[in-house]
Parts: sequence; structure tokens; C-alpha cells
Amino acid sequence: MAAPSAPRPPRPRKEPQPLVIPRSAAEEQRLRLERLMRNPEKTVPIPEKLNEWAPRPPPEFVRDVMGSSAGAGSGEFHVYRHLRRREYQRQDFMDAMAEKQRLDEEFQKKLERNKMIAEEQTAKRRRKRQKLKEKKLQAKKNKLEQKKQEKEPDQSQERVSSEDDEDDSKEEEEKEDDAEEPSFVMGRG
Repeated sequence: MAAPSAPRPPRPRKEPQPLVIPRSAAEEQRLRLERLMRNPEKTVPIPEKLNEWAPRPPPEFVRDVMGSSAGAGSGEFHVYRHLRRREYQRQDFMDAMAEKQRLDEEFQKKLERNKMIAEEQTAKRRRKRQKLKEKKLQAKKNKLEQKKQEKEPDQSQERVSSEDDEDDSKEEEEKEDDAEEPSFVMGRG
């Protein structure tokens, strides 16, 4: 007889859950999630990926060798039929696996090709952006130089009032030069 043990503390009574019949797949999913979240410490069983079916390998040593001699029993045909079916199934499986492998290789090649094309396009666009940046910087420098050139004749006019006629002719020449200088225009280049 077992020794008397201390009495167990009473278990807390769980309130019975109301019976809810899900009306849609979303509601069923919601109910499952609620049930899982009631006890977050409890581990959740996650099913493992099922292995693909593979036929049995052919036998290494065949004991029931059937010859072509007459007199085979009535049961031999069924044995032959099962062996033949199994072999055809194995060959079909090998063909399907080869096809799957070929498709996977083609897909990987296509991914690599698309990746190379995308990299080339990105590099081309990067060069184009750099070119535009350089043109903008060059246009900005040209503009600053023009402003400096315009300010310099103005300062010389303030200093020397007797050379007004010469300055006017120089400014006209500079304006003509400015018109001949190429200006930066956004667009195809």
C-alpha cells in the first residue's frame, strides 16, 4: 500500500468555452489563433515538410528469375505484372526528376540573365546621372564666371569714368561672346 501523501490543491475550474461554428475560412483561422494565444507558453506543433515520394530501388539480387520456358504457373503472370508496373513507375519517376532538374537549371540561368541585364541597365543609368551632374556643375561654373566677368567691368567703370566709351564696346563684345557660348539644356544629349 502506498504511503498517504499530502492532499492535492484543488485545480482551478475552467469556464466552458462557448461553441462557435465558423462560417468562413477567415473566422476559422481567427478562432484557431485565439485558441493558440490563450496559452502563449505552450509549444505549437509545426508539421515538417513531407518528403517527396520515391519508388523503391530495384532489387540487387532477383531470386524469382522467370525464364521463357513453358509451364509457368498461373501466379507467375501476376508477379511479372507487378514487377513490370514497379519498373515503369521507377522510370517515370526518374524522367520526372530529370525534367524537374532541367527546369530548375533553366530557371536559374534565366535569373542570372535577368540579374545581369538589370545590373547593366543600372550601370547605364548611373553613368547617365553622373554625366548630367557633371554638366550641371559645369553650367554652374560657367554662370559664376559670367557673373564675375560682368562684375569686373562694372567695378572698372566706377573707378575710371573717362573710359566709358571703351567699356561699352567691351561689354557689347562680351555679350556677343556669351551668345556664342553653348548653354546647358536638359534633354537628350
